[in-house]
Amino acid sequence: MPDIRILTEAELRELVPLDAGAVDCVEQGFTTLAGGGVEMPPIMTLLVPDHNGEVCVKTAYVPGIDSFAMKMSPGFFDNPKLGLPSTTGLMVVFSSKTGLLEALLLDNGYLTDVRTAAAGAVAARHLAREDAAHVCIIGAGVQARMQLKAMTLVRDIKSAVIWARDSAKAEAAAAGLRDDLGIEISVSSDIAEAVSSAGIVVTTTPAAEPVIKADWLQPGQLVIAMGSDQEHKCELEPACLAKADLYVPDSQAQCAVKGELRSAIAAGLIAGDQSFAELGGITAGQAAGRRSDSDLIIADLTGTGVQDTAIATLAGSRADAAGAGATFTS
Repeated sequence: MPDIRILTEAELRELVPLDAGAVDCVEQGFTTLAGGGVEMPPIMTLLVPDHNGEVCVKTAYVPGIDSFAMKMSPGFFDNPKLGLPSTTGLMVVFSSKTGLLEALLLDNGYLTDVRTAAAGAVAARHLAREDAAHVCIIGAGVQARMQLKAMTLVRDIKSAVIWARDSAKAEAAAAGLRDDLGIEISVSSDIAEAVSSAGIVVTTTPAAEPVIKADWLQPGQLVIAMGSDQEHKCELEPACLAKADLYVPDSQAQCAVKGELRSAIAAGLIAGDQSFAELGGITAGQAAGRRSDSDLIIADLTGTGVQDTAIATLAGSRADAAGAGATFTS
């Protein structure tokens, strides 16, 4: 058996910050997905309803990449009441040629946070107005903070507003982001006003009922919905998708089962056989993105296995260059 590299969360945080390189890596993953040949099975989900928990398993084989990742991602949403993080997890990396185990990435969900935020940045890079400068973040957790940072990597963001059910958490998130990003960040108790005022709106909650209504959305906005990744979740009122000038899924097949598209189809507002250009088709230049400054665009990001293989590959290459990680010899 070959040696197995083991990388800890601390090492991975050093190797793979949320930066332009991470965004480019995830964008290339989307582009490759659009090119065909990627093997990406449906998400396997284990629900743990007694403890408001779920575990998702995602993976993808990407032609041209020597390894593939299998990511196990628990989300237990009552954990903050226990002083524990909501999300954890790890990635297991196998050789694409032999199937042999190559690495364990003990990231506690960190790489998932990075690739999810990077996907938001990819959507903003290709779909937000060039002059978008004010962001509304719905939610106040780790992903809320990372999504705002991701927006600043692709647009000249001047200000932001945060809305969350827990106003104390929103205030804490805003204070930390002001220090990190050096921009004006406010907290709003009026979600409708917060949403309608922004050029980019990002939803980052595990909500089971819509938190955003179609009447609040304005021409020219980009709405990035990334919280709905299970059959029981929904952040956008289904009418939002019917109102949009352009709807962009990360994976239409996946969004029709787990994303905002599922709710719109169930409501009879979108036909189940209607076809949409995916985000990868836009990054690959196969489909048009924003056509006008007045377009209202919704990006439905459920998270794909190709993103996990892409970010794991980036971590591995940077670990090679730095000589990082411990080696386990069987």
